[in-house]
Amino acid sequence: MLKIEKDHSLIKYTTLKISSQADYFAVIKNKSELLEAIKFAKDNQQAIFVLGGGSNVLLTNRIKGLLIKNEIKGIQVVKKNKDTILVEASSGEIWSKFVSYTVENKLYGLENLFLIYGTVGAAPVQNIGAYGVELKDYFYQLQAIDFKSGKEKTFSITDCRFGYRDSIFKNKFKGKYFIYSVTLKLLSKPNFKLNYGSIGAALINKGIKKPTAIDVIKTIEEIRNSKLPNPFVLPNAGSFFKNPEVNLQIFKKLLQQYPDMPSFPVSRTKVKIPAGWLIEQVGLKGKKFGPVRMYEKQALILVNEGGASAKQVLNLVAKVKLAVKKKFGLDLSEEVNII
Repeated sequence: MLKIEKDHSLIKYTTLKISSQADYFAVIKNKSELLEAIKFAKDNQQAIFVLGGGSNVLLTNRIKGLLIKNEIKGIQVVKKNKDTILVEASSGEIWSKFVSYTVENKLYGLENLFLIYGTVGAAPVQNIGAYGVELKDYFYQLQAIDFKSGKEKTFSITDCRFGYRDSIFKNKFKGKYFIYSVTLKLLSKPNFKLNYGSIGAALINKGIKKPTAIDVIKTIEEIRNSKLPNPFVLPNAGSFFKNPEVNLQIFKKLLQQYPDMPSFPVSRTKVKIPAGWLIEQVGLKGKKFGPVRMYEKQALILVNEGGASAKQVLNLVAKVKLAVKKKFGLDLSEEVNII
């Protein structure tokens, strides 16, 4: 029988380590426990919230309802073709462990997404991305369970409406479905993308001309660890802000005033400006406000030095957004899911 606890502390379940509580709390490890949790919520007229790895979330209030901690595990190869392999992973799998599994089994495509904290189930919600690769590039479908009806539904890539760190599950269907498993279409032969960021240069510096998938993920691990704090050592929620996308005409005007402004092309008419650079330019990189600060090695990361409240985090977020708006006229939006 599923164990459901009352008035449960959530501080240890998020990487930002902000104090919060849930009216009801349950850890689920299979579909029957999930359905039992859904029935409990329906019978007791409770809203349902889902927590995976807790790496991209800020809990600002007490959770009024049932919080489900997802620990459903399992990985299986569904179908093999000459050039592609369909691999299904349960949503409670740790994302980086899943990427390691694909590398060990010579299933290619996800290398650049290594060391992104969180679970498989959170990956399509955020359309996670790094070093020029996004989840949608290898997405095939996902299975989800409707909280209202308890019925299972298959979502195709079109159904998910993926955008930049965005999907239908962050908008129209937020809080309405439990993502049970994700199926990705991976490659049987390597097709590494090494031109984004410093991956290619780092491999060359190591004298590696023909890298393996293991070479790539080890290099990415080294790069990320040199720039980003380990959330289990220094609490943080990963990249707190999205890189703003701007019209090319607006960007050209900004370049006249800030000729060193970096950018990455999005389309013929839009470019992406690194939010970390913007935050650094307004003088907030490494700046501390009580127990919270913008990380000194990467201004995109907001860290909790211990004992921070949600209010203190939100105050710093507001300072950052206002400073960037005043200097550049650009609006930053949060990548972190604020509840």
